[in-house]
Amino acid sequence: MKVIFISSGNTQNGISPIVSNQGESLKKEGVEIDFFTIQGRGAKGYIKSIFRLRSYLKNSNYDVVHAHYWISGIVTSFAGAKNIVVSLMGDDVKAKRWFRWIIYLFYRLSWSKTIVKSKDMYETFGQKDVSIIPNGIDMDRFKPIPRDIALKVTQWDIEKKHILFTSNPNRVEKNFKLAKDAITYIGNQEIELHYLVDIPNEQIPYYYNSADVVILTSLWEGSPNAIKETMACNVPIVSTNVGDVKDIINRTEGCFISSFEYKEFASKIEKAIKYNKRTNGREAIVHLKSDVIAKKIVNIYNGIVKEKKCVE
Repeated sequence: MKVIFISSGNTQNGISPIVSNQGESLKKEGVEIDFFTIQGRGAKGYIKSIFRLRSYLKNSNYDVVHAHYWISGIVTSFAGAKNIVVSLMGDDVKAKRWFRWIIYLFYRLSWSKTIVKSKDMYETFGQKDVSIIPNGIDMDRFKPIPRDIALKVTQWDIEKKHILFTSNPNRVEKNFKLAKDAITYIGNQEIELHYLVDIPNEQIPYYYNSADVVILTSLWEGSPNAIKETMACNVPIVSTNVGDVKDIINRTEGCFISSFEYKEFASKIEKAIKYNKRTNGREAIVHLKSDVIAKKIVNIYNGIVKEKKCVE
Protein backbone atom coordinates (compact mmCIF):
# COMPACT_ATOMS: atom_id res chain seq x y z
CA MET A 1 0.00 0.00 0.00
CA LYS A 2 1.25 3.47 -0.91
CA VAL A 3 0.29 6.48 1.23
CA ILE A 4 1.32 10.13 1.20
CA PHE A 5 1.32 12.25 4.36
CA ILE A 6 0.35 15.92 3.97
CA SER A 7 1.40 18.28 6.77
CA SER A 8 2.98 21.61 7.57
CA GLY A 9 6.73 21.86 7.19
CA ASN A 10 7.14 25.32 8.66
CA THR A 11 8.75 24.52 12.00
CA GLN A 12 12.49 24.88 12.55
CA ASN A 13 12.84 21.09 12.57
CA GLY A 14 10.65 20.61 9.47
CA ILE A 15 7.90 18.02 9.72
CA SER A 16 6.34 17.70 13.17
CA PRO A 17 7.85 14.79 15.12
CA ILE A 18 4.31 13.54 15.76
CA VAL A 19 3.72 13.19 12.02
CA SER A 20 7.15 11.82 11.11
CA ASN A 21 7.07 9.29 13.96
CA GLN A 22 3.69 8.02 12.83
CA GLY A 23 4.99 7.67 9.30
CA GLU A 24 7.95 5.61 10.54
CA SER A 25 5.66 3.32 12.55
CA LEU A 26 3.53 2.69 9.46
CA LYS A 27 6.60 1.86 7.40
CA LYS A 28 7.32 -0.93 9.90
CA GLU A 29 3.85 -2.30 9.11
CA GLY A 30 4.73 -2.52 5.42
CA VAL A 31 3.10 0.72 4.26
CA GLU A 32 5.08 2.80 1.76
CA ILE A 33 5.01 6.38 3.06
CA ASP A 34 5.94 9.61 1.26
CA PHE A 35 5.79 13.10 2.76
CA PHE A 36 4.52 16.33 1.22
CA THR A 37 5.02 19.47 3.30
CA ILE A 38 3.11 22.73 3.08
CA GLN A 39 5.65 25.55 2.84
CA GLY A 40 5.00 29.16 3.75
CA ARG A 41 2.81 30.64 6.45
CA GLY A 42 -0.59 32.25 6.18
CA ALA A 43 -3.14 32.07 3.38
CA LYS A 44 -0.55 32.72 0.66
CA GLY A 45 1.56 29.72 1.65
CA TYR A 46 -1.42 27.37 1.82
CA ILE A 47 -2.88 28.55 -1.50
CA LYS A 48 0.46 28.00 -3.24
CA SER A 49 0.61 24.53 -1.71
CA ILE A 50 -2.76 23.62 -3.26
CA PHE A 51 -1.30 24.04 -6.75
CA ARG A 52 1.97 22.33 -5.82
CA LEU A 53 0.11 19.35 -4.37
CA ARG A 54 -2.31 19.12 -7.30
CA SER A 55 0.61 18.96 -9.71
CA TYR A 56 2.42 16.42 -7.55
CA LEU A 57 -0.59 14.11 -7.26
CA LYS A 58 -1.17 14.15 -11.04
CA ASN A 59 2.20 12.50 -11.49
CA SER A 60 1.83 10.03 -8.62
CA ASN A 61 -0.40 7.15 -7.65
CA TYR A 62 -1.37 6.77 -3.98
CA ASP A 63 -3.90 4.45 -2.38
CA VAL A 64 -4.57 6.93 0.44
CA VAL A 65 -3.76 10.59 1.06
CA HIS A 66 -3.43 11.22 4.81
CA ALA A 67 -3.52 14.86 5.94
CA HIS A 68 -2.57 15.98 9.45
CA TYR A 69 -4.40 18.99 10.96
CA TRP A 70 -7.50 20.56 9.48
CA ILE A 71 -5.82 23.12 7.21
CA SER A 72 -3.74 20.40 5.59
CA GLY A 73 -6.98 18.49 5.04
CA ILE A 74 -8.52 21.48 3.29
CA VAL A 75 -5.44 21.96 1.08
CA THR A 76 -5.66 18.27 0.20
CA SER A 77 -9.32 18.58 -0.75
CA PHE A 78 -8.79 21.63 -2.96
CA ALA A 79 -5.89 19.83 -4.63
CA GLY A 80 -8.37 17.24 -5.87
CA ALA A 81 -7.04 14.29 -3.88
CA LYS A 82 -9.09 11.12 -3.49
CA ASN A 83 -9.30 8.68 -0.57
CA ILE A 84 -8.50 11.38 1.96
CA VAL A 85 -7.89 10.57 5.62
CA VAL A 86 -7.62 13.58 7.95
CA SER A 87 -6.19 13.45 11.46
CA LEU A 88 -7.52 16.29 13.61
CA MET A 89 -4.98 16.97 16.33
CA GLY A 90 -6.68 19.02 19.06
CA ASP A 91 -6.52 22.76 18.44
CA ASP A 92 -8.53 22.39 15.25
CA VAL A 93 -11.52 20.96 17.16
CA LYS A 94 -11.08 22.50 20.60
CA ALA A 95 -10.02 26.08 19.83
CA LYS A 96 -12.65 28.02 17.89
CA ARG A 97 -16.20 27.16 16.89
CA TRP A 98 -15.83 28.59 13.37
CA PHE A 99 -12.96 26.13 12.79
CA ARG A 100 -15.41 23.32 13.42
CA TRP A 101 -17.98 24.65 10.95
CA ILE A 102 -15.37 24.66 8.19
CA ILE A 103 -14.18 21.20 9.22
CA TYR A 104 -17.76 19.87 9.18
CA LEU A 105 -18.15 21.00 5.58
CA PHE A 106 -15.07 19.17 4.32
CA TYR A 107 -15.74 16.19 6.58
CA ARG A 108 -19.09 15.68 4.85
CA LEU A 109 -18.11 16.58 1.29
CA SER A 110 -14.63 15.24 0.58
CA TRP A 111 -12.91 13.38 3.42
CA SER A 112 -13.18 9.58 3.32
CA LYS A 113 -12.29 9.19 7.00
CA THR A 114 -11.66 11.53 9.91
CA ILE A 115 -9.56 10.65 12.95
CA VAL A 116 -9.61 12.42 16.32
CA LYS A 117 -7.19 11.80 19.17
CA SER A 118 -9.42 11.44 22.23
CA LYS A 119 -12.95 10.86 23.45
CA ASP A 120 -13.05 14.52 24.49
CA MET A 121 -12.34 15.58 20.89
CA TYR A 122 -14.93 13.09 19.62
CA GLU A 123 -17.61 14.58 21.88
CA THR A 124 -16.68 18.15 20.93
CA PHE A 125 -16.69 17.33 17.21
CA GLY A 126 -20.11 15.71 17.59
CA GLN A 127 -20.06 13.45 14.52
CA LYS A 128 -20.57 9.69 14.78
CA ASP A 129 -18.54 8.42 11.82
CA VAL A 130 -15.21 9.47 13.32
CA SER A 131 -12.46 7.18 14.63
CA ILE A 132 -10.70 7.79 17.95
CA ILE A 133 -7.04 6.88 17.47
CA PRO A 134 -4.44 8.59 19.69
CA ASN A 135 -0.91 9.12 18.49
CA GLY A 136 1.31 6.18 19.30
CA ILE A 137 4.52 6.31 21.32
CA ASP A 138 7.83 4.82 20.25
CA MET A 139 8.71 3.14 23.53
CA ASP A 140 12.13 2.17 22.24
CA ARG A 141 12.99 5.88 22.11
CA PHE A 142 10.96 7.15 25.04
CA LYS A 143 12.15 5.13 27.99
CA PRO A 144 13.79 5.64 31.39
CA ILE A 145 17.35 6.96 31.09
CA PRO A 146 19.63 7.30 34.14
CA ARG A 147 19.29 10.88 35.32
CA ASP A 148 23.03 11.55 35.42
CA ILE A 149 23.29 10.58 31.75
CA ALA A 150 20.28 12.72 30.80
CA LEU A 151 21.67 15.73 32.68
CA LYS A 152 24.88 15.56 30.68
CA VAL A 153 22.79 16.24 27.56
CA THR A 154 20.58 18.99 29.02
CA GLN A 155 23.40 20.45 31.14
CA TRP A 156 21.00 21.32 33.94
CA ASP A 157 22.32 21.80 37.47
CA ILE A 158 22.44 18.40 39.17
CA GLU A 159 21.83 20.03 42.58
CA LYS A 160 18.51 21.66 41.58
CA LYS A 161 14.96 20.36 41.17
CA HIS A 162 13.84 20.72 37.58
CA ILE A 163 10.30 21.33 36.32
CA LEU A 164 9.76 20.88 32.58
CA PHE A 165 7.01 22.77 30.76
CA THR A 166 6.26 20.70 27.66
CA SER A 167 5.85 23.37 25.00
CA ASN A 168 6.66 26.83 23.70
CA PRO A 169 5.57 29.39 26.34
CA ASN A 170 4.54 31.82 23.60
CA ARG A 171 1.65 29.59 22.51
CA VAL A 172 -1.39 31.07 24.27
CA GLU A 173 -3.30 27.80 24.51
CA LYS A 174 -0.39 26.22 26.42
CA ASN A 175 -1.10 28.63 29.30
CA PHE A 176 2.49 29.22 30.46
CA LYS A 177 1.25 31.88 32.90
CA LEU A 178 -0.18 29.14 35.12
CA ALA A 179 3.18 27.36 35.21
CA LYS A 180 5.05 30.56 35.98
CA ASP A 181 2.57 31.66 38.67
CA ALA A 182 2.70 28.24 40.36
CA ILE A 183 6.51 28.19 40.49
CA THR A 184 6.58 31.78 41.77
CA TYR A 185 4.08 30.86 44.49
CA ILE A 186 6.21 27.91 45.62
CA GLY A 187 9.09 30.36 45.96
CA ASN A 188 11.83 27.77 46.23
CA GLN A 189 15.14 28.94 44.77
CA GLU A 190 16.21 25.32 44.34
CA ILE A 191 13.49 24.78 41.73
CA GLU A 192 14.15 25.69 38.10
CA LEU A 193 11.47 25.93 35.39
CA HIS A 194 12.43 24.86 31.85
CA TYR A 195 10.50 24.63 28.59
CA LEU A 196 10.82 22.88 25.25
CA VAL A 197 11.52 25.16 22.30
CA ASP A 198 13.33 24.01 19.15
CA ILE A 199 14.83 20.98 20.85
CA PRO A 200 15.94 18.30 18.35
CA ASN A 201 13.51 15.40 18.43
CA GLU A 202 16.22 12.86 19.27
CA GLN A 203 17.13 14.81 22.44
CA ILE A 204 13.64 15.13 23.91
CA PRO A 205 13.80 11.84 25.91
CA TYR A 206 16.84 13.26 27.74
CA TYR A 207 14.85 16.36 28.72
CA TYR A 208 12.00 14.29 30.14
CA ASN A 209 14.47 12.14 32.06
CA SER A 210 16.32 15.20 33.42
CA ALA A 211 13.10 16.55 34.93
CA ASP A 212 11.91 15.88 38.45
CA VAL A 213 8.40 16.76 37.28
CA VAL A 214 6.92 17.34 33.82
CA ILE A 215 3.99 19.76 33.75
CA LEU A 216 1.22 20.55 31.27
CA THR A 217 -0.93 23.62 31.93
CA SER A 218 -2.85 23.78 28.63
CA LEU A 219 -6.29 25.31 28.25
CA TRP A 220 -7.20 22.54 25.81
CA GLU A 221 -5.59 19.53 24.16
CA GLY A 222 -6.53 16.52 22.08
CA SER A 223 -4.27 13.72 23.26
CA PRO A 224 -0.98 15.40 24.16
CA ASN A 225 2.03 13.34 23.14
CA ALA A 226 4.21 14.96 25.78
CA ILE A 227 2.16 13.30 28.52
CA LYS A 228 2.41 9.85 26.94
CA GLU A 229 6.11 10.28 26.24
CA THR A 230 6.70 11.31 29.86
CA MET A 231 4.74 8.30 31.07
CA ALA A 232 6.96 6.07 28.92
CA CYS A 233 9.98 7.59 30.72
CA ASN A 234 8.43 6.93 34.18
CA VAL A 235 8.65 10.60 35.21
CA PRO A 236 6.12 12.29 37.57
CA ILE A 237 3.52 14.55 35.95
CA VAL A 238 1.23 17.41 36.95
CA SER A 239 -1.39 18.43 34.37
CA THR A 240 -4.62 20.26 33.92
CA ASN A 241 -7.62 18.08 33.06
CA VAL A 242 -7.56 18.44 29.27
CA GLY A 243 -8.02 15.98 26.41
CA ASP A 244 -7.44 12.41 27.56
CA VAL A 245 -4.77 13.25 30.16
CA LYS A 246 -6.85 12.16 33.15
CA ASP A 247 -7.56 8.78 31.57
CA ILE A 248 -3.85 8.27 30.90
CA ILE A 249 -2.30 9.32 34.23
CA ASN A 250 -5.07 8.98 36.80
CA ARG A 251 -4.10 5.52 38.10
CA THR A 252 -0.35 6.18 38.25
CA GLU A 253 1.25 7.15 41.57
CA GLY A 254 3.34 10.29 41.32
CA CYS A 255 1.08 11.81 38.63
CA PHE A 256 -1.50 14.46 39.49
CA ILE A 257 -4.42 16.33 37.90
CA SER A 258 -4.94 19.95 38.93
CA SER A 259 -7.43 22.72 38.31
CA PHE A 260 -6.37 25.98 36.64
CA GLU A 261 -5.94 27.63 40.04
CA TYR A 262 -2.23 28.39 40.48
CA LYS A 263 -2.11 27.62 44.22
CA GLU A 264 -3.54 24.14 43.65
CA PHE A 265 -1.18 23.58 40.72
CA ALA A 266 1.74 24.62 42.93
CA SER A 267 0.60 22.20 45.63
CA LYS A 268 0.47 19.32 43.13
CA ILE A 269 3.98 20.18 41.88
CA GLU A 270 5.26 19.99 45.46
CA LYS A 271 3.57 16.61 45.92
CA ALA A 272 5.16 15.33 42.71
CA ILE A 273 8.60 16.55 43.84
CA LYS A 274 8.16 14.86 47.22
CA TYR A 275 7.27 11.61 45.44
CA ASN A 276 10.99 11.66 44.57
CA LYS A 277 11.17 8.47 42.50
CA ARG A 278 10.27 7.01 39.16
CA THR A 279 6.64 6.22 38.41
CA ASN A 280 5.32 3.05 36.75
CA GLY A 281 3.75 5.15 33.99
CA ARG A 282 5.26 2.99 31.28
CA GLU A 283 3.09 0.05 32.33
CA ALA A 284 -0.05 2.18 31.98
CA ILE A 285 0.46 3.05 28.30
CA VAL A 286 1.45 -0.22 26.65
CA HIS A 287 -1.78 -0.01 24.65
CA LEU A 288 -0.44 3.21 23.08
CA LYS A 289 2.75 1.70 21.64
CA SER A 290 3.37 2.97 18.13
CA ASP A 291 3.02 -0.46 16.53
CA VAL A 292 -0.39 -1.02 18.14
CA ILE A 293 -1.63 2.37 16.89
CA ALA A 294 -0.09 1.82 13.43
CA LYS A 295 -2.13 -1.36 12.99
CA LYS A 296 -5.34 0.57 13.72
CA ILE A 297 -4.45 3.16 11.08
CA VAL A 298 -3.62 0.45 8.55
CA ASN A 299 -7.09 -1.03 9.16
CA ILE A 300 -8.60 2.33 8.22
CA TYR A 301 -6.52 2.49 5.04
CA ASN A 302 -7.56 -1.06 4.11
CA GLY A 303 -11.22 -0.20 4.64
CA ILE A 304 -10.98 2.79 2.31
CA VAL A 305 -9.19 0.80 -0.40
CA LYS A 306 -11.67 -2.06 -0.11
CA GLU A 307 -14.62 0.33 -0.38
CA LYS A 308 -13.08 1.95 -3.45
CA LYS A 309 -12.72 -1.44 -5.16
CA CYS A 310 -16.34 -2.31 -4.38
CA VAL A 311 -17.49 0.95 -5.98
CA GLU A 312 -15.39 0.31 -9.06
